Amino acid sequence: MSHFNRRAFIKAAIAAAPASACLTLPGTARAGRKAAVVVVGGGFGGATAAKYLKLMDPALDVTLVERQKTYTSCPLSNEVISGHGRIEDLQAGYDGLKKRGVNVIFDDATGIDAARKTVSLKGGKTLNYDALVLSPGIDFNYAGVAGYSEELANTSHPHAWKAGPQTLALKKKLEGMQDGQTFVLTVPPGPFRCPPGPYERASQVASYFKHHGLNKSKVIIADANDSFSKKGLFEQAWKLQYPGMIEWIAGAAGGKVVKFDARTNTASSDFNDFKGDVVNVIPPHHAGAIARNAGLTNDKGWCPVDMLTMESTIQKDIWVVGDACVHGDLPVYAAPKSAHSAATQAKVAAGAIIAKLNGLPAPEPFFVNTCYSITAPDWGFSVVHIYRVQGGKLVYIKEAGGISPVNIEDPAQLRLQRKLESEYATGWLKNIMADAFA
Repeated sequence: MSHFNRRAFIKAAIAAAPASACLTLPGTARAGRKAAVVVVGGGFGGATAAKYLKLMDPALDVTLVERQKTYTSCPLSNEVISGHGRIEDLQAGYDGLKKRGVNVIFDDATGIDAARKTVSLKGGKTLNYDALVLSPGIDFNYAGVAGYSEELANTSHPHAWKAGPQTLALKKKLEGMQDGQTFVLTVPPGPFRCPPGPYERASQVASYFKHHGLNKSKVIIADANDSFSKKGLFEQAWKLQYPGMIEWIAGAAGGKVVKFDARTNTASSDFNDFKGDVVNVIPPHHAGAIARNAGLTNDKGWCPVDMLTMESTIQKDIWVVGDACVHGDLPVYAAPKSAHSAATQAKVAAGAIIAKLNGLPAPEPFFVNTCYSITAPDWGFSVVHIYRVQGGKLVYIKEAGGISPVNIEDPAQLRLQRKLESEYATGWLKNIMADAFA
């Protein structure tokens, strides 16, 4: 293949990459060796990036660094808390990536030297890279709620905003509640991981109450925000399924919790005290520690990226995908922090990395977010948004995607629509898990 035709082939192949899992590219070399890409973080963003880098260019030396040998999905983990789902169904390992030729190292990445292009691991290894993909997810700003702490989160008061042991711990606390008791859920200021997640969790707690005869119990949502994702759909579900059981307090009405007293189980705003028998404090978020320690975050604690490529705007040759990044201009034109956003960003980053390693311009990307919410075993709804970069902003393509309709007049048709979407949610999770890990 001539130099011209090889470049044309690579450019065309990269442009098609997000839609094709069968794509291969000619090997990319650096000074007589394979180009090396290190991926830090093995969630939906990192696993998808590692897989698609190897699919798109099998000759790449791709290494994934992840501290846990088993990944647990946050999507659908609220259903585990209510007892409607099993945590085992949300878990995946990394054998699929290993079979595809990805080097998987179970260790903790502790530092980045951007000048030397190295990543240091807790176990003592140092990895060299030509391109680095960071997908470290979120960490929590415990100082954002005075009195709450990482110690409380790991012992008596789990936030369960990273799926795993804390999910099961919160489930156990819910199972210990008696009729007439109150579950308080605090929501941090946005942006945070999974915008509709707190309201889905409130729904699942109410579902547990309803199915276990705790009909006098109540859920209070103390929210730092004045509105929320899929608000009309959630409020419709609450009215039909849990009338009088869920109370939402907006930030403007004193819902922003600023302190917590574990001794009395009281979460307080500047105006209100919310005393519960179970209090689920969700602290404010910021990007994972390795991104912050590497100086890749802005004054809000998130990693700004080039909207077209996902490359850091602070440090070249580092791409940040998933919850750690801020993709677009807040608050209107920003991609939400979701599993689907992370996976799409990872594919775009993979194509951009291979283009850059081959001296080619990055292809024009499109980004997709799909998010399902389940309020009861047979009641689900969703939002799908497709984005493109236009006029220097990340914007919705209004002609594509959409949100589940609220106003379905026929009750039987409404129930059918919501039941189907609850089933679609399970299918969506199976597909995105397979796309990332298989």
